[in-house]
Amino acid sequence: MAENMQDVKRRIKSVTSMEHITNAMKLVSAAKMRRAKATFDRTNEQFRLITESIQKVFSKAKSVPEKYAESDEIKKTCYIVMTSNKGLCAGFNTNITKEAETLIEKADSKAVILAVGSKGRDYFQKRGFDIISEYAKAPETITFQETQDLVAPLLRSYEEGDIDEIVLVYTTFVNTMQQDVKSKRMLPFDMDLQNDSEQEEDMEDEIEYEPSVEAVFNYLVKKYFEMMFFGAVIESATCEHAARRMAMENATDNAREMLGDLELFYNRARQAAITNQLIEIVSGSEALK
Repeated sequence: MAENMQDVKRRIKSVTSMEHITNAMKLVSAAKMRRAKATFDRTNEQFRLITESIQKVFSKAKSVPEKYAESDEIKKTCYIVMTSNKGLCAGFNTNITKEAETLIEKADSKAVILAVGSKGRDYFQKRGFDIISEYAKAPETITFQETQDLVAPLLRSYEEGDIDEIVLVYTTFVNTMQQDVKSKRMLPFDMDLQNDSEQEEDMEDEIEYEPSVEAVFNYLVKKYFEMMFFGAVIESATCEHAARRMAMENATDNAREMLGDLELFYNRARQAAITNQLIEIVSGSEALK
């Protein structure tokens, strides 16, 4: 009985330490999530303005530049897969890699990977995929300059015809309890070119684009791509921290529940040991009479 109680005491100590660790990780993840969410909200507003500008230029452009138009034949597709560098975030990484693999299996084109996050890089490297580029730093620390440096070679490969399609696979933030995996084709460019507002069309007639509508369009598409990529990295980081916060909260709750069971078991065992000792004492004194 004494040895059993010592084992329970050791388990209580171990689970208590684990509960303190998971609770601390939960608090850290919550703080990081709030910072990443604030950055994402600011980026999302800028992205909206860029998108509106492209829509306006689209309505003025006579045609989409051929390099950005849809092609009937897609030979090579680059999948931008955004995962994390660390684990302990439930199914965050697994859901993304599964989605990317499903898309690759359904496509007829050759697949290459641009990996954001070491988890996705390692996953696809082990399966023999061609990793053309990677970003393995903490995603929430990425700067817009780093984004430009990362996507510039990819855009150049697309414009030169080495890559025919670029697909983004990442996680969208719904709320702190829900994050959904999403895939989106970034290029060829796909956008509703129709402007439903007659008033906006009248206003657009007064705007002159220099040196040309097409030149402005080409510039904005590059900015659109950079902003979409940057926003997706920040949103993915927000989702990662939200998923880790939830995982650590569940782990903390489980540890506390286990502690309650262990303490109850220990107290019962301790009470039983005391009762047995009392019985032995009483029995001994009765025998002496």
